Amino acid sequence: MNEVTVTRAAAPDAIPTPRTAAARRRARRWQLRLAARQVGYEHRSFWRNRSRAFFSFLMPIILLVIAGSVNRGDRITERGNVAFATFFVPGILAYGIITATFANLAASLTLLRDQGVLKRMRGTPLPPWAYMVGRVGSSTLAMLELVAVTLAVGWAAFGTHVRGSTLPGLALALVAGMVCFTALGIGATTVIPNADAAQPVTTALVLPLTFISGIFFVPERLPAWLNQVAGAFPIKRLADALQFAYDPRTGGAGIAGHDLVVLALWTAAGVALMRSFRWESNRP
Repeated sequence: MNEVTVTRAAAPDAIPTPRTAAARRRARRWQLRLAARQVGYEHRSFWRNRSRAFFSFLMPIILLVIAGSVNRGDRITERGNVAFATFFVPGILAYGIITATFANLAASLTLLRDQGVLKRMRGTPLPPWAYMVGRVGSSTLAMLELVAVTLAVGWAAFGTHVRGSTLPGLALALVAGMVCFTALGIGATTVIPNADAAQPVTTALVLPLTFISGIFFVPERLPAWLNQVAGAFPIKRLADALQFAYDPRTGGAGIAGHDLVVLALWTAAGVALMRSFRWESNRP
């Protein structure tokens, strides 16, 4: 896009002419259309990348079906004798959000940076912010699709669902988790040195915490000190917030305020890391 020249009057505080203001509005609309198209392009690319789509989307569904089938009929006494699926479905929701946002963005952006794609993208008419909107929008769409499929499988196959009264808590936890792990995913690229390290680093950050954060195992059965360690990280807080909304003992709107506060603090940490985001690789 050609640079829009702004003509000002002699006075420093002169108001731009209507012609200039109209040109700015047209430029903004054009950029918004580019961003919207970029979301669609990135999402099509996501589904065409079979390995990324499998691990980010299908893997959580497969884990839900396998674990739910193996533990069908089991009850969790620590959670008021609820069915295993009532505990596991929101846990898988948390895991799916993490893979669709944090793991997906951290690995793919690091790879694109090392390949020089991000650097070349800055030389195109597409504004850098519109490109990032496309990446984030695609991961958000993938997350929403995963949430819909997970909820449908949990209800159809295992008969578990969230109550209408606690639906606001579930929705708020989903939004908070998406924002938090999106920010952390982009921020993590600042500490991942190169594309070769992207997958090992993201796996090392996510996998150990998922096992102690109440996603695959009931946290009440873990040592107290391990629960305290897990509670300092956002994975457990997201899982707890979603499970709180699913818990039949929960009253009110199902909003886990303390867990959401911790997620907000980690979101702020992710945003702080994003300030050091690099478009170019450090490799010679």
